[in-house]
Amino acid sequence: MVNWQPLSAGERALLERLFWSAGLSRGELASSAAFSKSKANLVIASLIGRGLIEEGGNLPSSGGRRPEMLHLSHRMGVLAGIDVGATSLDVALLAPDMTLLDHRSEPADVQAGPAALFVRARALLGEALERHGLTRDRVLGIGVGVPGPVAFDSGLLVNPPLLPGWEGFSIRDELGAEYGAPVFVDNDVNVMALGTHWRLRGQLQNFLVVKVGTGIGCGVICHGTVYRGADGSAGDVGHICVDPNGPLCHCGNAGCVEAMAAGPAIARMAEEAARAGESLRLREILDLNGFISPVELGNASRAGDAAAAAIVQRAGVQIGRMLAAVVNFFNPSHVFIGGGVAQIGPLLLASIRQSVYQRSLALSTRHLDIQYVPQVESAGVIGAGVLALQETILAGGGRG
Repeated sequence: MVNWQPLSAGERALLERLFWSAGLSRGELASSAAFSKSKANLVIASLIGRGLIEEGGNLPSSGGRRPEMLHLSHRMGVLAGIDVGATSLDVALLAPDMTLLDHRSEPADVQAGPAALFVRARALLGEALERHGLTRDRVLGIGVGVPGPVAFDSGLLVNPPLLPGWEGFSIRDELGAEYGAPVFVDNDVNVMALGTHWRLRGQLQNFLVVKVGTGIGCGVICHGTVYRGADGSAGDVGHICVDPNGPLCHCGNAGCVEAMAAGPAIARMAEEAARAGESLRLREILDLNGFISPVELGNASRAGDAAAAAIVQRAGVQIGRMLAAVVNFFNPSHVFIGGGVAQIGPLLLASIRQSVYQRSLALSTRHLDIQYVPQVESAGVIGAGVLALQETILAGGGRG
């Protein structure tokens, strides 16, 4: 039986340190928390007795008896991770150590409204629990990422430009009523940044995750934690202007990078090139499907189509212009690029890098590394699981 009530500050500290590690010995755990050996042993004994941590497996010996490794107990329950994209829905079950137990992804239409989408999310979550022989009361916490600004304290979206009709809809109430577990909601890029942070075991303290999809957003990890800003809108880089004479954005301003380099903008440029006769290959795709997706454009670019390559490069340059300003301001050690559009090929990443290095100050880029989000396919649901467990621990526990 797992007992969460109530967690002391010391217990929360040790749980968090175990969560961000791949397992620690008693000595390593005490040292990482700056606890005396006797205090650490008391707290560890309490956590083992509560069923929150357990011993399992031996660490390499430094001479003498091999120390046993401590890690979070799977008896805690499972986490639910829900990652809502502008055109997709991912639902996963995760163990407390973020092992993916179940993961389903399918297309979704957020324009149809939140009620229909969360009916489907609840169905997918119920099916996952059934596949693993689990009941609802085994769900310890639920993390949700959504493509719009979120007031983190309330969990409500605030004027989300890609989600008309979602403002004021309580995702917490929608899921919490059925599962009785705490529900935590955040912007999808913040969630992806959390997933990346966990993959790297917290080794990087100041970095950015940029998601390029239907929109463009940025998750900011500052001093090892997600930086959300005063009202939850930190990282909304898609509306940084890169060309005052550029096309009108749905936010009402002209030349936003989102209007010039996100998925819909790339598709629009590809279709314009096809109709103008600049590419026979793109014209064939357009005639066959009636549209050209960014992935199809990327395939054409990799196959040597000059017009397609020029569009990919142009989008990368615009994203790089935006990022150069952000890099000069924040001075991150790393920038990770993710999202559906990131899959269109290496030319996009190369163009982003070239533009950032060309336009940023030398000091800001001296040690800057720009690369893809590691294991991007699961970064969103992993991040949602991290959000759920981390906030549950910080709140002092989950179910009684």
